Amino acid sequence: MISPLLANIYLHYVLDEWFEKDVKPRLRGRAFEVRFADDAVLAFSNEAEARKVLEVLPRRFARFGLTLHPAKTRLVRFQPHGGQRAETFDFLGFTHYWGKSRRGYWVIKQKTAKDRLKRALRHLSVWCRANRHQPLLIQHRHLCRKVKGHFAYYGITGNYEALKALVDQARRIWVKWLRRRSQRGGFSWDKANLLLKRLPLPKARIVHQRTLQRSW
Repeated sequence: MISPLLANIYLHYVLDEWFEKDVKPRLRGRAFEVRFADDAVLAFSNEAEARKVLEVLPRRFARFGLTLHPAKTRLVRFQPHGGQRAETFDFLGFTHYWGKSRRGYWVIKQKTAKDRLKRALRHLSVWCRANRHQPLLIQHRHLCRKVKGHFAYYGITGNYEALKALVDQARRIWVKWLRRRSQRGGFSWDKANLLLKRLPLPKARIVHQRTLQRSW
């Protein structure tokens, strides 16, 4: 394992400088790189050139004792072509895909990746289970912080539905574990609904009024 800081420094030489100084000058089409720590996307306008770089990349990394992640390293045709639907890819917790804008234009959009949403809900469930006997006000305060923390990263334009899904599931998870506090089942759904009215979780909210479109 390598820390994000070391990865950022090391890969600046292994990947960033090599791509800018050695690879791009040899290309006929346009190309650019987006990287964060040890995650990177290389974009090409020419598929043949993309395949050539993908073929060379493992050897480049091997020179420095590094290997590419076999599941994450793949070639994606990320543009509608010949009536075919464009592929999607995950990067930095978002699924990137093509969709229509409000004006009907094709644009690149982002939504919370499915595995990240599942992981967030799993963490909420583990926390609710471990803290279900805490006073309700304390539970509510901590859950609100967790939900708002999720919004702080994933709350970008176009991702509202995924944010709403997290809040809806978070409510169900909280109620589920509160109902299991008592073996007698004294926490009815009527009481749960009253609780959620008195102590509501934050509503889905777009925090960043922008998307990652400009990066592409």
